Amino acid sequence: MKNLFPILFSILLLFSVSQTKANILYVPAGYPTIQSAMNSAVNGDTILVAQGTYYENVNFRGKGVVLASYYLINHDTGYISSTIINGGTPLHPDTASCVLMYKPDISYASDTSAALVGFTLTQGNGTLWEDKHYPGYFFREGGGILIEFWSPRIRFNRIIGNHIDTDTLHPNGGGGAIRGCDGNPIIENNIIQYNSGHCGTAINLYFCSGTIRNNIINGNYGAHIYGGGAIYTYKNLLSYPIIIENNTIVNNYAIVQCGGVRTYESANVTIKNNIIWGNVYFQILNSGLPISVTYCNVQDGYTGTGNINVAPQFVTNSFNLIPNSDCVDAGDSNTIYNDPEDPLHPGLALLPALGTTRNDMGAFGGPGCTVLGSTVIGIKNNNITSNVTDFTLYQNFPNPFNPVTTISYQLPAPGYVEIKIYNINGQEIKTLINNNQKEGHYSVLWEGNDNYGSKVSSGVYFYRMTVKTNSQSVIKTRKMILIK
Repeated sequence: MKNLFPILFSILLLFSVSQTKANILYVPAGYPTIQSAMNSAVNGDTILVAQGTYYENVNFRGKGVVLASYYLINHDTGYISSTIINGGTPLHPDTASCVLMYKPDISYASDTSAALVGFTLTQGNGTLWEDKHYPGYFFREGGGILIEFWSPRIRFNRIIGNHIDTDTLHPNGGGGAIRGCDGNPIIENNIIQYNSGHCGTAINLYFCSGTIRNNIINGNYGAHIYGGGAIYTYKNLLSYPIIIENNTIVNNYAIVQCGGVRTYESANVTIKNNIIWGNVYFQILNSGLPISVTYCNVQDGYTGTGNINVAPQFVTNSFNLIPNSDCVDAGDSNTIYNDPEDPLHPGLALLPALGTTRNDMGAFGGPGCTVLGSTVIGIKNNNITSNVTDFTLYQNFPNPFNPVTTISYQLPAPGYVEIKIYNINGQEIKTLINNNQKEGHYSVLWEGNDNYGSKVSSGVYFYRMTVKTNSQSVIKTRKMILIK
């Protein structure tokens, strides 16, 4: 308890919590598991979790608790990647979200007392959940986080490699990373990558409003129904708006309709100061009520004040902008959207924002911009400029995996590229790539099938990249594990 004052100070500073006598519950020092601490906590408490991997499916049990890693104390992003909630070993297969945050009915929908801060959430497979708007219908929802009748704060997390599209008995569920229903959650400063689902593969807001701000949403895939490779919204919570501001939404994939932001019969939707690029197919698709899209960099263009259509130009192996990117100082010029000012250089933005204090488009601009945790880089940057200096074959993610994994690589020069999968006996299983490619960053999915479309068995596999250029031939090989 000797660190009580700085912990409470951080909580007050970050969340403006008025209660100064809250208890601090420590995991694992005071409680062996996160859930055991949650079971003992009461409204207003903070659960502080030390570094480590926790194989749990944490249920807030309706309590207005701040659940946080030690990032909350010192803002060291290393705690985000090293404090992991792994939802891959649930006590019951139908309760397999990494985190469940729900209240009993809509009377609690505006309650913002709960918060989840500073974790990596991975390997969640969603929870079988009844659709309250259509009683008797059950869907698998919320691979990383499931939210209902509540408005929690989801901040500074890495939500990576969660999947809800593996349940063929209960298809069409949403939110591979986050599913919100009948609430108004605040989703800020998160990295949301490589999740999959039936719709809204990253974020699904269903009869739900919310604020989605300063997030990196990248490499999520699936959406065989309704679309929304990154974000899907359907209707609102009462009259609350949907705000999508200063996000970097790039290289997400939907099987149908829209790989970027899909809005359907949602009212009062504001999409501002975002980078929406490289999503397949369509960057923004709206049906029903009008939406406002302004000061965004949208590939192929979108009608609205201040919108541009220019390659974003990210720093190599990063989603930060290079200083002369057209997205710097291109957001809404209203001072309420300004980047933080560098106290040592008045008039200039504080890093990671760039240029003057005028809003930078993307996750590293606006008043809420800050340094985020580490990202998993390697997704193909469709026409996005970056300096690639070496032939690199990245470790697949997730690994081990089931049923889908992403293999990423980079080429410093054009060449003929082959990527093949081999079993442990050296037999070729699957050809993923077999064509000429330009220099750049790329990725490809392997769904655990062979060249004939049949699913392969659990085990160790190798993937090999062979690149032939005018001057050299390069071979790179890595190992991966499929677990069913």
